[in-house]
Amino acid sequence: MKLNRRTLAAALACAPLAGLLPASALAQKPIVLGFSQVGAESEWRTANTESIKASAKEAGIELKFSDAQQKQENQIKAIRAFIAQKVDVIAFSPVVESGWETVLREAKAAKIPVVLTDRSVNVKDTSLYVSFMGSDFVEEGRKAGRWLVETTKGASGAVNIVELQGTVGSAPAIDRKKGFEEIIKADPKFKIIRSQTGDFTRAKGKEVMEAFLKAEGKKSMCSTHTTTTWRSARSRPSRKRA
Repeated sequence: MKLNRRTLAAALACAPLAGLLPASALAQKPIVLGFSQVGAESEWRTANTESIKASAKEAGIELKFSDAQQKQENQIKAIRAFIAQKVDVIAFSPVVESGWETVLREAKAAKIPVVLTDRSVNVKDTSLYVSFMGSDFVEEGRKAGRWLVETTKGASGAVNIVELQGTVGSAPAIDRKKGFEEIIKADPKFKIIRSQTGDFTRAKGKEVMEAFLKAEGKKSMCSTHTTTTWRSARSRPSRKRA
């Protein structure tokens, strides 16, 4: 599948880019976009959803929106429903990286282009989607690692780290951890002594951070996979972000 008018329209609905295309590009019949959102687990995600809805309206796109409530099975059901409804474009932010081949093949067989937003998927056949719009999560992890190295420069003894991971199996959780560990592994003084998912939510992050504090005290650095769990960790005393 090639990038075309329908795919560009999906991009419009996923980011405030309406000003970049001439009105004539969307002058045909209204485009129908099926969008499966990962959930509403954070303030960022809520703002992302509002942006998608507002941008679709501004671009004159008919939006069929589905909230997966952070469950992959809900996203797969939504994508299949979009296929059955014969939407023009499907876009979604995948809950996790793996397990998408079958439903993406179904979309390709139906000749419906798929756009990935925010998070990517791990598939052997990258022709199953036409575009990915998102960040370099590995580099984000590296930046956190570099900050930690610089902040603890000259420190004597071990630097113990407790890690608040994101949703298990999700692209940002996997890649940010990869980038972070890539940087800190060069110095044996950095030790991740505890690691547990905060599931990208403030409530879960706070719960896990409280358990870390009870077990380890206040002498460890805290590495988080998102600002939401960072805020939950920060609500506990004497925390620093890595």
